[in-house]
Amino acid sequence: MNQRTYLDHNATSPVRPEAREALLEALDATGNGSSVHGEGRASRATIDKARGRVAALVGAPAGGVMFTSCGTEADTLALTPDFHRGETPVTCDVLLVSAVEHAAVLRGHRFPAERVEILPVDARGRVRPDGLDAALDRHTAAGRRALVSVMVANNETGVLQPVAEVARRAHAHGALVHSDAVQAAGRMAVSMPALGVDLMSISAHKLGGAPGAGALIVADPDLRPAPVFAGGAQERGRRAGSENVPAIAAFGAAALAAAAAVEVDAARINGLRARLEDALRCEFPELVLLVGDVDRLPNTSCLALPGVPAETIVIALDLAGVAVSAGAACSSGKVAASHVLGAMGVPERIARSAIRLSFGWSSGEEDVDRALGVFRRVLPGLVRRRAAA
Repeated sequence: MNQRTYLDHNATSPVRPEAREALLEALDATGNGSSVHGEGRASRATIDKARGRVAALVGAPAGGVMFTSCGTEADTLALTPDFHRGETPVTCDVLLVSAVEHAAVLRGHRFPAERVEILPVDARGRVRPDGLDAALDRHTAAGRRALVSVMVANNETGVLQPVAEVARRAHAHGALVHSDAVQAAGRMAVSMPALGVDLMSISAHKLGGAPGAGALIVADPDLRPAPVFAGGAQERGRRAGSENVPAIAAFGAAALAAAAAVEVDAARINGLRARLEDALRCEFPELVLLVGDVDRLPNTSCLALPGVPAETIVIALDLAGVAVSAGAACSSGKVAASHVLGAMGVPERIARSAIRLSFGWSSGEEDVDRALGVFRRVLPGLVRRRAAA
């Protein structure tokens, strides 16, 4: 079988060697981190070491890291009306989310539907400051505190949001701010203090860790969201249930490796993406590069072949040995119209043809070479069929 080319790192990245080694070492150990005997203390030390490494990846305090099972759970944990700062209750009356958020934010929150407001975005998928200000002014005037959630980078287009500006405007109204940094952490420099957010979600398997671990990070360790799971005192009482020590150990190792290489990898991967995009646009003028003129993740391309369904393109490339995706990878394998592109006002004929290519830490020049070869074989046939339809 011909070697396959994997261009779907925004769905999941291959496990880094350092993470695999940490995972296997933790699997060979025995002990519950809540136990007081030697094995339990060793397990606790493994968790705490990983906690420090994950915190360092985004410049946060280690005490602010709460391990979860995934990024979706981290978002759900964050998006609650009920918080405590120390012993003082902090209540958020409304949730403001951008129209291009991941489904884990749009549907994974714990607010009643009538207390959720969708913030509009511009044609490039960025939150509109006038829409944010209008919503904050309205709720503040009515005596309501908002929780605002705006992602760092979009999972479908890679577009970067003005999170620091969002946080500044929101904090001026007494709001709390959460950011889903699942796609950004480990792929670009992410500083929680520089962004100024109160809460941030990240995920292990997006940056080369093992599936089964995520984290919600709070800038102030005294700020506690109401737990999703009630039970034991794990994670300082913020998330009950025995920790997944092997996945957490791998998460820490992946975070350490990603942090050490993030600047070099970002530049290298940006070069791979630029080379692929330039060649495809030169050879196939029919292709539309969406949001190519705005700041975005260095690894992500969103391309469309108008008139050809995205599912057809994805399947044709897959059969030829190239893995790409259409939309988000959390829809049970279904390819549907993108709510992200819809919110941006992209015409339906283009939106329904959009595919996502995403590079990662393991990508190299050979991936670009093989992908270009496959596109040259596959796309002409799709164009001919479109013309004949």
